Amino acid sequence: MSNPLELVRPDLRDFKAYEHAVYDPGLSRLHANEARWRHGFDTTDSGLNVYPDPQPTALLGRLAGLYGIDGVRLLLTRGSDDGIDVLCRAFCRAGQDRTVICPPTFGMYAVSARIQGADVVEVPLSAETGFALDTDAVVTAARDGARLVFLCSPNNPTGNAITPADIADVCQGVAGRAVVVVDEAYGEFSRVPSALTLLAHHSNLVVLRTLSKGYALAGARLGLLCGAPELLGLLRALLPPYPVPTPSLAAAEALLEPEALARARLEIAATLTRRETLAETLDSLPGVRRVWPSEANFLLVQCRNAERVMDACRERGLLLRDFSRQPALEGCLRVTVGDPAETERLVDAFEAVA
Repeated sequence: MSNPLELVRPDLRDFKAYEHAVYDPGLSRLHANEARWRHGFDTTDSGLNVYPDPQPTALLGRLAGLYGIDGVRLLLTRGSDDGIDVLCRAFCRAGQDRTVICPPTFGMYAVSARIQGADVVEVPLSAETGFALDTDAVVTAARDGARLVFLCSPNNPTGNAITPADIADVCQGVAGRAVVVVDEAYGEFSRVPSALTLLAHHSNLVVLRTLSKGYALAGARLGLLCGAPELLGLLRALLPPYPVPTPSLAAAEALLEPEALARARLEIAATLTRRETLAETLDSLPGVRRVWPSEANFLLVQCRNAERVMDACRERGLLLRDFSRQPALEGCLRVTVGDPAETERLVDAFEAVA
């Protein structure tokens, strides 16, 4: 397998990280200029007056168990957005390197690349093919100076997932030229196997996971970069010295307790059931042209009059995401699968516009 470090910006290959204060919970901390007292409202175990462990080994081990991979293949970040950003900083030289994206897709791939000064090459997905990935087109697009290929699976906003076989084809096709980044923010809702199963076979693969969606910790901002240990070591050097705050780490620890994890899995299963029921209901309404199959916790719905549906939902206290002006998404709204009460109001809004 090729070494992904060879694709990193040349000026960063020997980059030395900021040397933060050594973390040793067994010693009194008189080396980091922290306050020696705690607020009365501070209920954390370690204390908000001290810096957190940058990459807690025990927590990483438990998360590795959750995702079924080796703990050395995990790096904690402040949400997936932080992971996207550090990847663009690591691989893209302003005015020289490119990234490949497949719109319609999550907007932060292009935003982070352009902030870094990298060109963005688009390989559009087509509604006529169900937004299926054209692997040959992606590999071809990556041949001219691309360092990163971003794939979203399940894709936001279309909801379809990419098979491991297709991801493997892209990894093989761009080996030695680019790193493939698979964003699995909605992976918990998908019936398609995760790209995590490919990590041992493709050193140029990075998988993004998050605790935001399936595990209901969006406010904690906890993401994971999963990939080759040597690459994660370099990316860690480019992150801030304490990338994840103490309350967020505590939330992750609490999530991984058996009772909380069992609750999350029940909620995920319930969401999948409501997703299928909602899709069938909306697809039967005269005001709906099409409901796209989804592997996420949302549906992409093509409406005959998207603006009126948006207004009807607002009148019932609901916000939807309007994608109707984006290429290939004419008349399309993205609808999160809500709780039963929200779903009832949502269906009422769609019926009112029929």
